[in-house]
Amino acid sequence: MHPLVILIVFGVIAIAELPDKSLFASLVLGTRYRASWVWAGVAAAFLVHVIIAVTAGGLLSLLPHRVVEAIVAVLFAAGAALLLFGREEDEVAEGIEEGAEVDRGVRGNPTFRRVALTSFGVVFVGEWGDITQIATANYGARYHAPVEVAIGAVLGLWAVAALAVTAGQKVLDYVSVTMVRRITGVILAAFAVLSAVSAIRA
Repeated sequence: MHPLVILIVFGVIAIAELPDKSLFASLVLGTRYRASWVWAGVAAAFLVHVIIAVTAGGLLSLLPHRVVEAIVAVLFAAGAALLLFGREEDEVAEGIEEGAEVDRGVRGNPTFRRVALTSFGVVFVGEWGDITQIATANYGARYHAPVEVAIGAVLGLWAVAALAVTAGQKVLDYVSVTMVRRITGVILAAFAVLSAVSAIRA
């Protein structure tokens, strides 16, 4: 077991998820329905995505070390560019709209099953190709520690989801989404540089 890998992945994935549209969708749902119901669906969707991402990272790690590091460097750099130069307003608006759509679909009969399943659906669909999914796959390929990467990623995503459905709006009153995006972008850029150097030296 490599606890440092868990801590690194937890920190980066949690920070990367903060400005994500899934957080805003979860936040909207958490203001309308029981937080535990929403969290159950969101957490299940994140778990499935982490398993998929770590599996993809494991397959990627079968390639030669130099090729793996080069691919990881490119993906980290693309993620950094998206966070540093992308439009955060679009992410926020999309997340709020997704939450509102789910709200309209559940409003008639808000049972645990209905709220959890629809929360699962919106996050499961929205997370495909997301920064956190790509970063998780990258860490899976880079560290060759699938269990540790999965634990760190799942705990990071679950923690942010819990924040979103309970105190999300209050947190956003004190945390600048722009600043979080910039910090995450810089972190991913740093990992891109490290992977590029590793690929050159391999």
